[in-house]
Amino acid sequence: MHPSPAVPAPDEAAAPAPLAGYTVAVTAARRREELGALLDRRGARVVYAPAIRIVPLADDAELVAATEAVLAAPVDLVVATTGVGFRGWLEAAEAWDLPLVEHLRAARVLARGPKARGAIRGGGLVDAWSPPSESSAEVLEHLLSGAEGPLAGRRVAVQLHGDPLPEFVAALRAAGAEVLTVPVYRWVLPEDVGPLRRLVGSVVAGAVDAVTFTSAPAAASLLSEAAGLGLHDGLVAALSGPVLPVAVGPVTAAPLEAAGIRTVQPERSRLGALAREVVARLPERDPVLRVGGAQLQVRGHAAVLDGRLVELPPGPIAVLRALAARPGDVVAKADLVRGLPGGGDAHAVEMAVTRLRAALGPGVVETVVKRGYRLAV
Repeated sequence: MHPSPAVPAPDEAAAPAPLAGYTVAVTAARRREELGALLDRRGARVVYAPAIRIVPLADDAELVAATEAVLAAPVDLVVATTGVGFRGWLEAAEAWDLPLVEHLRAARVLARGPKARGAIRGGGLVDAWSPPSESSAEVLEHLLSGAEGPLAGRRVAVQLHGDPLPEFVAALRAAGAEVLTVPVYRWVLPEDVGPLRRLVGSVVAGAVDAVTFTSAPAAASLLSEAAGLGLHDGLVAALSGPVLPVAVGPVTAAPLEAAGIRTVQPERSRLGALAREVVARLPERDPVLRVGGAQLQVRGHAAVLDGRLVELPPGPIAVLRALAARPGDVVAKADLVRGLPGGGDAHAVEMAVTRLRAALGPGVVETVVKRGYRLAV
């Protein structure tokens, strides 16, 4: 007979996933399922609210006209800003039987990042240079520095990525270049703006713990939608305080930073790195407290008590969060009432405390007669 496997003691049970108890919003249009899955596997409750959608221009007269303008004369320099955009341009030209690839072989083709570089090589072209930062700003700096030779009188094709890049284009034209912009796709609002508007309200109310951004247009769209709802200042305040804004890189973060919102970013602009950044940054905002002989961490919609995840309704978690913000201090009922979502009264606070004690057990929340409540630190 084989011995039965040992049953782990309660304190040996698996610890909660790093993002268990947190709600994380995904604003991405492309690859949202991939990012959502990365966050879900780490325990997060994921809210999808696409801030934009991509409208391809494969059948658009604007793209045909831009391609024909590029083909009208030799091109000296080409700037590929995104992999999906540059690949889409080459595929569209092939579908129209336009000799774009052959025409671009004599040009110096610059890639903004590795995905654009992959699309260049995949199309049978050679990438000449790409910046370590993966930013359009560094590409512009490279061109203006003379590294590719004088720009005056040269034809430069710039593949756009939904943003018309007015400053980038204007700087090249000011240097004397003939700039040909190629709009392969554009960003517009999603057909259903309901999830985006609900996200604005949730962020302002503090009902989500982090918001992820994978493109600058999505960040700008969220700010614009909030302004349209009269909630711009509330959104900025929330993303500057209780709600963590996580951008995949500096280009994506630019609209948020311009609004005064400081973001956190991974070292590498990749979805996996973005998910790991959320894991690294979100739990560290909530300290682990020693309460009644146990370890307590208050997360977004749950508490972790000695390694056990306890999900809590909005009222009890709001009371627990208020007490945890002032560990050991007595918090008056009136102060706790003000923190209840949707409002309430002293009785609602008492009911929330009763539910907290039922969920967490005795010895966590203490009553101080005629004064209020405190954590038993």
